[in-house]
Amino acid sequence: MATDMSVVQHGTVAEEGKGQGNGDASTCCKTGPGYATPLEAMSGPREQILYVTSVYSGTGIQKPDYLATVDVDPNSPTYSTVIHRLPVPHLGDELHHSGWNSCSSCHGDPSASRRFLILPALISGRIYVIDTKTDPKAPSLHKVVDPEDIIQKTGLAYPHTSHCLATGDLLVSCLGDKDGNAAGNGFLLLDSEFNVKGRWEKPGHSPLFGYDFWYQPRHKTMISTSWGAPAAFTKGFNLQHVSDGLYGRHLHVYSWPEGELKQTLDLGNTGLLPLEIRFLHDPSKDTGFVGCALTSNMVRFFKTEDGSWSHEVAISVEPLNVQNWILPEMPGLITDFLISLDDRFLYFVNWLHGDVRQYNIEDPKNPKLTGQVWVGGLIQKGSPVVVEAEHGTTKQFDVPEIQGKKLRGGPQMIQLSLDGKRLYVTNSLFSTWDRQFYPDLLEKGSHMLQLDVDTEKGGLAVNTKFFVDFGAEPDGPSLAHEMRYPGGDCTSDIWI
Repeated sequence: MATDMSVVQHGTVAEEGKGQGNGDASTCCKTGPGYATPLEAMSGPREQILYVTSVYSGTGIQKPDYLATVDVDPNSPTYSTVIHRLPVPHLGDELHHSGWNSCSSCHGDPSASRRFLILPALISGRIYVIDTKTDPKAPSLHKVVDPEDIIQKTGLAYPHTSHCLATGDLLVSCLGDKDGNAAGNGFLLLDSEFNVKGRWEKPGHSPLFGYDFWYQPRHKTMISTSWGAPAAFTKGFNLQHVSDGLYGRHLHVYSWPEGELKQTLDLGNTGLLPLEIRFLHDPSKDTGFVGCALTSNMVRFFKTEDGSWSHEVAISVEPLNVQNWILPEMPGLITDFLISLDDRFLYFVNWLHGDVRQYNIEDPKNPKLTGQVWVGGLIQKGSPVVVEAEHGTTKQFDVPEIQGKKLRGGPQMIQLSLDGKRLYVTNSLFSTWDRQFYPDLLEKGSHMLQLDVDTEKGGLAVNTKFFVDFGAEPDGPSLAHEMRYPGGDCTSDIWI
């Protein structure tokens, strides 16, 4: 399977064979997309543009979602602005995550080309295929995979994560059936022309819940995670639904590429809502991490001596005792994380608390906190919510203004530059949950930030010269979610 971690290409596709990972390198170096190794990718050129899924679905604005192209080249006159918008042709899609048709897993195939960005629409079930090669700064719609075709041939709906395979096929996790039942979830297989082939997993081997997945071919393993039943999470978060068994706490271990469910790991009450999952980038390593949102734990999974898989809590974010909120305790809510290409640093966000963290994971069993910065959250100064501190006192956290703008919402999706020195941050999770926890996001829109990273000693700092305000979009405030470089990145590519 190929993910897409090749390199961050910037705004041009023609350079891929020289080390970038997004175009067709066969004309230059007789290699496929991306890089031969994760460490090689770190030496790739600096990113110049970012593609950002931008949402109007669920906001009350009757406009289609769109793919925004953001200029991130500090030498460009349009730096830190949206330079192109590609609206999709339908309303109510809820664009969410994205992936590539080909990536570093196909680096050894000169015929492969990273050309198409795959945009699964979480609510409508459509899958948009976007041509980024003809004009990288102004991508265009290539094809729409119809949800009725997917349902008819597989019964799957609510598509989420997309990864490419070395075979040229695409694998997409789907979170339920058309009625929103988790029992209908599984993995959709598309061919290289984006036609529905069927389900990937063997009959009777579907997971309990669906969400994200990652594979490590050298260990003949794919592991998937568990969000919840679409019938539950699309209505907003209800804690009772956790008790009712409508949300997950399991990891599902599959044989790769056969699709046989070999093991189900119950993470228990310390692993509620395991969302994003990443193996270490070194394809020889048999360990990785998963972010468990509700319990705010980073769980490490690993292969044992007998060949089975196990897990342990590696990092815990303690809930905060608060006043003036819906519950007396507030979890951090780890909703996204990533690992630098050299496997030295792990970064994650606490969407409710409002901080972004950096950990040194050179010893994966003992992560060390090396950086932390507050860029939003429900307990920033000026919020009605306060943290109960010692001796009956209360506290809140300092959150900087950037270019005169108060930061809204909490840090949600993150993306790291190939060299590991710049971390980009958006703040929308899912329109229904945004409305529930951060209603001002729907009124004022999202924003996108950039943090400077100290890769020597560790540390994070806000770049005050970069601020993209999605509240100022031409059709009204929109919600910015996942970010992708044209040449791949550390959450899209997998090395084999």
